[in-house]
Amino acid sequence: MTKKVLTTPVSDADIESLKIGDVFYLSGALITSRDMVHFRHVEEGMDLPYDLAGKAIFHAGPIMVPDDKSRSGFRVVSIGPTTSMRMEKYEREFLRKTGVKIVVGKGGMGPETAAGCQESKAVHCVFPGGCAVLAAECVEEVEERHWPELGQPESMWVMRVKEFGPLIVSIDAPSSAGMRANAHTGRGLIGSVAGISPAPRHPFDTARFTASGEFHPALKTKYSVGFWP
Repeated sequence: MTKKVLTTPVSDADIESLKIGDVFYLSGALITSRDMVHFRHVEEGMDLPYDLAGKAIFHAGPIMVPDDKSRSGFRVVSIGPTTSMRMEKYEREFLRKTGVKIVVGKGGMGPETAAGCQESKAVHCVFPGGCAVLAAECVEEVEERHWPELGQPESMWVMRVKEFGPLIVSIDAPSSAGMRANAHTGRGLIGSVAGISPAPRHPFDTARFTASGEFHPALKTKYSVGFWP
């Protein structure tokens, strides 16, 4: 099977070709954007210091070390995904305002993000957990650092990556079916790709959606954005 590789800037046609469960790899610009980046841009209305249009963001808090050979002065030694659901409160508006095409993180997201992906022609993807060191090996250079006052995990790190992945589509652009697929928080998708059965799910995984497939209203506040690793 031919490996599917997308290169930034990603086009609408690229996004429309992706369906839930598809696996692909990313080359080009990958920018870490997690809790505080979303909060600052959506809640506080701050302009982003880097143009994200057509790019990919990563819900992650990397471990960086000094490197005088890099334009940013840093290189990444470990970069694993953080829980995407914390950004659910802001992701729809973030997609609309920035033109981001690919959101990478851990676990599922809810119906607001699914709607945002439809409206803005974007996808949410799961990056397998436990592969943070291997992920760092896909980073060719850490080119820029923005908002360093937020600390290392919350800063915006602009990375140039080559065939970063595998990325497994959990919400696609053509439909909102992703919010049903996300009831597995990506683990069923990862298992199917790897050819293994998914691990038993925590009760939260099955309980967080109503019978009609909507994100349970009682959980919207509790599992919205919060500032933790």
